[in-house]
Amino acid sequence: MAIETQLPKTLIAIATYNERENLPGLIDAIHQHAPHADVLVVDDNSPDGTGDWVDQHAAGHPWLGCLHRAGKLGLGSASYDAFRHAIEHGYEVVATLDADWSHPPDRLPALLEAVHQADVAIGSRYCPGGAIEGWPLRRRVTSWVLNAVASRALRLPVGDCSGAFRAYRVEKLREVDFDNVLTLGYAYLEELLWRLRRRGATFAERPITFRDRVAGASKINLREAAAALRVIAVLGWREWTGLGRS
Repeated sequence: MAIETQLPKTLIAIATYNERENLPGLIDAIHQHAPHADVLVVDDNSPDGTGDWVDQHAAGHPWLGCLHRAGKLGLGSASYDAFRHAIEHGYEVVATLDADWSHPPDRLPALLEAVHQADVAIGSRYCPGGAIEGWPLRRRVTSWVLNAVASRALRLPVGDCSGAFRAYRVEKLREVDFDNVLTLGYAYLEELLWRLRRRGATFAERPITFRDRVAGASKINLREAAAALRVIAVLGWREWTGLGRS
C-alpha cells in the first residue's frame, strides 16, 4: 500500500504594486506548479486595482488571499508582513517571488524541495545552471558587483544575495526580530540572509533563468542600488568588527 507524504503547510507570497496586468496568469501558474500551497498577495493599495482583482478572484479560490496595505511601503516591509502572516497562521514554509514573471513559477517545486534540506532555498541566477535574459550590460554588471560585494562583506555562503525568489523555513524566521531591521526596501534581501546566517541558518541554491519583466514598469532604480550598498556597508562593518556576533 502506498504511503502518502504529508507536505508542509506552505504559503507563497507576492508583493504587488500596479501588477494587475501580470497577476492573473501568474496566480494560475503558481497554483499549477504548487497546488498544495496557499497564495498571499501583499498589495500596497495599487491604483490599477491589483488588490481588488485578488479579492474578486479569491471569492472562488480559498487558497488565495490578499493583505491590503495603506500605501507603497517597500518590498522589505511587504515581505516582513508576509512572514508575520505565515508565523501567525501556522505555516511551515513560506516562499516569495516577484509579480512580474521574472521568477519562473515552474521552478517552485525545486525550490520547495530544497527547503527540506536547508533553512533557506534560493532560486539563483549565479549558481551553475543559472542565467539572466533580457538585461542590458550595465544592469548585469551592477547586479554582479552588488552580489559579489554582499557575499564577501557579509560572509554569505551563496552566490545570489539579492534575488527575491526564495523559500524559508518558518521556524527559522521566528528567530528574526523584524521590528529591528535596518531597511524596509530592496536591501532587505541581503540583510535578511545576514541575520539568518548569524542564527545558524543553512542555505541551498537552485538554478533559475531570470527573465526581465513581462509587463509593467520596473520598481528598481539607481537609488535602490545605492541604498542597498549603504546597508551592506553598515552590516559589513558590524560583521567584520565583531558586532554582528554580539
